[in-house]
Amino acid sequence: MEENMDDSQSQKGCKECCERCVGSLPWASLIATVLLYMGVALFCGCGHEALSGTVTILQNYFEVIRAPGETLDVFTIIDILKYIIYGLAAGFFLFGVLLLVEGFFTTGAIRDLYGEFKISACGRCLTAFLMFLAYLFFLVWLGVTAFTSLPVFMYFNVWSMCQNTSLVEGANLCLDLRQFGAVTISEERKVCTGSEKFFKMCESNELDLTFHLFVCTLAGAGAAVIAMVHFLMALAANWGYLKDASRMQKYEDIKSKEEQELHDIHSTRSKERLNAYT
Repeated sequence: MEENMDDSQSQKGCKECCERCVGSLPWASLIATVLLYMGVALFCGCGHEALSGTVTILQNYFEVIRAPGETLDVFTIIDILKYIIYGLAAGFFLFGVLLLVEGFFTTGAIRDLYGEFKISACGRCLTAFLMFLAYLFFLVWLGVTAFTSLPVFMYFNVWSMCQNTSLVEGANLCLDLRQFGAVTISEERKVCTGSEKFFKMCESNELDLTFHLFVCTLAGAGAAVIAMVHFLMALAANWGYLKDASRMQKYEDIKSKEEQELHDIHSTRSKERLNAYT
């Protein structure tokens, strides 16, 4: 009988512990962090491979050669974009960790208002600063999404031409890199629909794979935008909760001080009465 009671009490204790742990998790910040990591990983991984595929297409089918020295050409710009991708991956990993830690501390401070956690002005300033950063990065990711849509549009046009080779066979259309600013005006790097290079490019895996990688890159940028919006909502809610909880904390401190003063007054009067009686 006693063993059954002990087992039921232990199960009840484990259940309460699990409920306490699950209830203390900042689910909004956690979901936003997972979404941010997924979007950034998709954007950085697919974007890096898509840029590498673009280099292969330019070299194999358009015969573009890397300029000697430190001349700013299309390959140098692609290398710069790759380094930007590396920086985005590292920076937003740290930013996601920072926002998640802030969510944990804010949730703990709100739930344990009367416990060991105390809401300070520094914590509220940190939340406001993170709100500003999240809004700034939201605008940055909007710009990145708009920029990523450009290669998707260009590759979609080329991919559509390859998918409809029978319709454009007699049209004699050409893909001229000078129209996209990839080469200078004096260089003529183009592939026409009736040429052998055009058919080889359409039959190769580089074009189809690079196009779909850019589509995945655009999807990753869109996921990062949604994650930033989610972070903004979570931080705004935390700011409101912290503001209300700070007012409640001040009220409780004033109330406890008044109660302590009343208790000291009553104890002093009691001592005076006892001394007068004796």
